[in-house]
Amino acid sequence: MLRVFERLALEAGREVMRVFHEGGAVDSKPDSSPVTEADRESEKIILAGLRAAYPDIPCVAEEEVAAGIATPDLDGAFFLIDPLDGTKEFVNRRTDFTVNIALIRHGVPEVGVVFAPCTGRFFSGRPGKAEALEVDADFRITERRPINVREGGTPLAVVASRSHNTPETEEFIRDLGAAEIVSIGSSLKFCLLAAAEADVYPRFGRTMEWDTAAGDAVLRAAGGMTRTLDGQPLVYGKCNQVGDSDFANPHFIARGKR
Repeated sequence: MLRVFERLALEAGREVMRVFHEGGAVDSKPDSSPVTEADRESEKIILAGLRAAYPDIPCVAEEEVAAGIATPDLDGAFFLIDPLDGTKEFVNRRTDFTVNIALIRHGVPEVGVVFAPCTGRFFSGRPGKAEALEVDADFRITERRPINVREGGTPLAVVASRSHNTPETEEFIRDLGAAEIVSIGSSLKFCLLAAAEADVYPRFGRTMEWDTAAGDAVLRAAGGMTRTLDGQPLVYGKCNQVGDSDFANPHFIARGKR
């Protein structure tokens, strides 16, 4: 399954970069967030591939949900797809947008890939094994190396959202004391923790499950964890939430080793 995820992420990433270089219109979804041709074409590639390979596993994808397509029965396992995480980064011609694919089983992100096609950074994870992959200009994987989270040093390196910082995040960072701040977009924040390039990722702004699932899977595979503010692991497949939409996440803190 991980190899299927990797192949589809590379194919989708190639299409994302085509749109990035050629340009295109930016539309707004009902929640006023941006959507581009790259989002739509990437999602088509990923969904077609997953549904051909695994017809019995339902898919939840960001643009299908935005289009009002009914959520399938999510008992057991399902796929979570963000075809272009960091659309604002993409629109603003920054480089840290990603293609995200994850398998959720009983609320836990078990398998995931995060591919940043503009920089070639690629991360994958399955239970007990996380890897950083090298990708060449022809979208081929040329090298793999295992990654693991690190013991937090002094100062702690904190990853924060470039586009969605909040006063709560700034307060959390102040309470840590001296801290190195790494600002980066999209789900790469989880991957920096997984690859021992950072220690903590606090998120006190709104996210959806497709934003976090793949990166969270990589982080957990590398030995880290994402927890809500009450200390419980972040779970997936949250439907019929009182006072919030389906698949909306609560605030959370992702960490490598303490």
